[in-house]
Amino acid sequence: MKVLVVFGSERGGTAGLAQMIGAEFERRGITAEVRNATAPGPVDADVVVIGGALYLDRWHSDARHFVRRRRLELAGKPVWLFSSGPLDDSARAGDLAPVTQVRELAAAIDAHGHMTFGGRLEPGAKGLIARSMARKLAGDYRDPAQVAEWVAQICHTLAPTVTPAAPIGAVSVPRQRGRTRQHAPG
Repeated sequence: MKVLVVFGSERGGTAGLAQMIGAEFERRGITAEVRNATAPGPVDADVVVIGGALYLDRWHSDARHFVRRRRLELAGKPVWLFSSGPLDDSARAGDLAPVTQVRELAAAIDAHGHMTFGGRLEPGAKGLIARSMARKLAGDYRDPAQVAEWVAQICHTLAPTVTPAAPIGAVSVPRQRGRTRQHAPG
């Protein structure tokens, strides 16, 4: 099985999330290719994950254009979407709804699901709005454990009879809504 992880990123935070997602699939024994939404090439994967940074409740234009341009190639493939953006801990609970624009794109391609992850903003961000926001909100709010849990959910959906291997010494702890999170003992 091969997963294609595509992203639209302005300042690198969403690109980093895409790399984390790809690495988590690889850790679970699934081949993953991570590429920018503007990169050429076919959608030659069994599963597609598409992500975009959120700016003022709009999904990154490269991610939007990828979905629209590749709609026929995405048809019939399992597709998941993710957003990157909140500059606080609000995304850690995993229950932020997609913005309207993402919800409409998800419906158009019959996406299997969506997740909003925390974003990242460097203290020295360029641009008037980003610089202004960075004064109060600079930081990295991406949660690798949340990324790993989301990839585990996708893997479970793809092959519900196959449980991805947990790291040695990890213990499953039940979470809300039937999800589990891996915790190291001690």
